[in-house]
Amino acid sequence: MSIKFRRTRRIRSRKRMRRIPKGFIHVQAGFNNTIVTVTDVQGRVVSSSSAGNCGFRSSRKGTPFAAQTTAENAISIVVLKRAEVLIKGAGLGRDAALRAIRKSGIRVTLVRDVTPLPHNGCRPPKKRRV
Repeated sequence: MSIKFRRTRRIRSRKRMRRIPKGFIHVQAGFNNTIVTVTDVQGRVVSSSSAGNCGFRSSRKGTPFAAQTTAENAISIVVLKRAEVLIKGAGLGRDAALRAIRKSGIRVTLVRDVTPLPHNGCRPPKKRRV
């Protein structure tokens, strides 16, 4: 006669609250999508979200409202006190994501634009002949 004991273990949600005192918020704002990533000082990803991840599809992913929702979603998982914001890209979601970060109560110490600019890099394609 054997009695089987069932383990009662509490199921944790995958996205639990993570506490970091200082970190970086990377906003990649393209024309088709906006990706917001929260990292700690060492560069390890703590939280991440994108407009497609928030339920936006096709052309609505590039809108400012999608960027705002994405930023709120990425920040909601993390408890941050101070953050530096690094913005990359020329999409419509740049300002909206920054506004959402400021409104969340996180003290923004630095806003830096890290958009890569070519110093006359690649050769352009040849002219079209019609």
